[in-house]
Amino acid sequence: MRVSAVKNKALLNPTALFLTFLSILLTAAPPLPSARDPLAAAIKEAGNTDSDSERLEILKTLRKDSSLSVPIKADLDRLIPPIERWVNDKHLPWFGRDVSRNVDFDFGIAEDSPLQPLTWLYRGRMVLWYAIESGSVSANPRRRKQFSDTARTFFRKYAEAFPENNIAAMYLGRNIPPRKNYQAPPSAPKWACDQRESLERLADIIEWWIDNRMQSDGQYGGGWGDDCEMWRWWVPVLIGFESPRITAAQARFSEALMSQPHMAAGYTNRMTDVEHTAEDSADVITPMMHLEPDNPRWLGRATKLADFMQNLWTARNRRGMLQFKSTYFTAQTVDTNPQRACDTVYHPRALQPTLLYWQRTADRKLTRLFTAWMDTWVDAAARAERGKPAGIIPSAIHWPDGSVGGAGPDWWDPRNHSESTLYLWPSAMSMMTDTLLLTYHMTGDKKYLEPIRSMAEIRLKYLSSAAGREPAPGSESWCAAKLGLLAGTIAKYRFLTGDSEFDELLARGMSPYMKFRLANDRSSLAAALSSTAEALRVNFPAYTSEVRYTDRVLRLPSRVPVEGASIPTRTPNTSLLYSSLTGDPGSAGYFPLNAVRWLTGPRNIAALVTDSGTDRFAAEIFTFDTAPRKIAAELYLLEKGKYNLRLADTAIIRTDTITVQGPRTRINLQLPPQKLCNLRITQQK
Repeated sequence: MRVSAVKNKALLNPTALFLTFLSILLTAAPPLPSARDPLAAAIKEAGNTDSDSERLEILKTLRKDSSLSVPIKADLDRLIPPIERWVNDKHLPWFGRDVSRNVDFDFGIAEDSPLQPLTWLYRGRMVLWYAIESGSVSANPRRRKQFSDTARTFFRKYAEAFPENNIAAMYLGRNIPPRKNYQAPPSAPKWACDQRESLERLADIIEWWIDNRMQSDGQYGGGWGDDCEMWRWWVPVLIGFESPRITAAQARFSEALMSQPHMAAGYTNRMTDVEHTAEDSADVITPMMHLEPDNPRWLGRATKLADFMQNLWTARNRRGMLQFKSTYFTAQTVDTNPQRACDTVYHPRALQPTLLYWQRTADRKLTRLFTAWMDTWVDAAARAERGKPAGIIPSAIHWPDGSVGGAGPDWWDPRNHSESTLYLWPSAMSMMTDTLLLTYHMTGDKKYLEPIRSMAEIRLKYLSSAAGREPAPGSESWCAAKLGLLAGTIAKYRFLTGDSEFDELLARGMSPYMKFRLANDRSSLAAALSSTAEALRVNFPAYTSEVRYTDRVLRLPSRVPVEGASIPTRTPNTSLLYSSLTGDPGSAGYFPLNAVRWLTGPRNIAALVTDSGTDRFAAEIFTFDTAPRKIAAELYLLEKGKYNLRLADTAIIRTDTITVQGPRTRINLQLPPQKLCNLRITQQK
């Protein structure tokens, strides 16, 4: 009767069937043999250690025991190779295909084997990390729950079998404490202590990856397409400071990837969509343009992308406007499939380094090219077409007709890619709005602000109205509900121009750094910095040895298998660290407005940019050193002219006159130990 009932229930709910039998399977596993048994002692030691390498050596030593039974030897022969791959395989997510199909990994161990419990930790990790990586799992609530429940079951069973193991406990919500702590001198402000701790711990994580995962060919183990994204969370240390060791690692990786055969032409020859083809160039050239801005090798690689755009990837559509012909293209060809024939808000990624080059040089050829492209998007945003509200930027423009959307029936779902959510509106809208803002900055033509203005007005109207029924997909209200992503672009506009036209909207959703700059709200900034320090303070393995997908290094805290668990209690906010250090209210990826780079190492120091613009710069700086510290800084936003420099703590340390002759003006400072210093640079009138 019980088996029949289970079958009948499972016919109605396949997920319930899977989870029911998994629970039965795990519950039915035999208890470990007596601790007096040498086999049991070895299993206990292997299970309780936090080190996979130690576990592997224990099992290899155990396998040499001639007194073991034939079945145990056979199970060890099946168990050891996957653990060895976990420790040593150059491709970290080698298990992904099996887990995607089975929501499990089959070790081939007999269910009644005393070695069976050792598989649970690995199976839980594999299932959880695949779920963290997979967009299809994240987008499907049923699948996400299936993976989460499965991983949690494995971790709980393992923790019960091996209660001294900290890794399984971490996945279940028990924090692993830090290996070192940072003493705060009484003179240090709380924000400085938290920022300094965050920077130190972030640098520790970066250096762990360099020391433990960088391979002889420059890869980190996730594959070129994922490894290249790591610089995005390195930004506070990589761009905010000058660390020769970390800079050298990025340079080595960038050069190695650009030297791969598939990148010989300067862009990939592997056909897929723009979000993925662009990564191998954009995510290696862009950081090097920050680190080596005068290196002609990187500048040449950036301008080469403009040649591809002009001569291969784009053309005039039937409306006479310049657009990309497809979402799929390489250095040699463009996919002509009508289903894929879309320009999208993701396409700025293909030109990311070139857009930065244009921002710095105002190259006239690029001005003609990029303004023609942005004209197309301004026009498409203004049109009410196929149900799209006027004033809304579409996520795609179809080629060659130039209509909004793609070949799908709905304007907001172009259906130009197999992954249903990637280009679904609003998709990567901030890339396009930042590019429009950059175009306004480079030309002074306010028409490039119109799509930003219209969407801001639509968003504000929505926020000011009473909540009603769920808006229909594609409607103005539906779009407005999803436009919180405008905040970064609007913040850049506010800092760039000083114009307060969007302040009402900014007030509805400012970042902690924006609250500090615009409303002098130090408490929100301090709380956010403290949260990031707390996040990085615990569970070092969660950001290092546990990670299996290199484009998800900081993602584990947001995807724990137990609701309400903390691993850690908060998620690191590297964007906040970057903003507070450099004065850029948005991302470093598109139209960066970083006002400064501190030409010193990222340790024993904290810096908070309190004001920045084309005619001024101010920052608070605190060094935790016990002796005076000499540092330099490069200033990026100041226009040409003479400026007054003032450095003070409780008294004036230095006053000076400096001349700004262009971007990257360098200043040299000597900071007293453990005193809060105020640096202010103002243009002479």
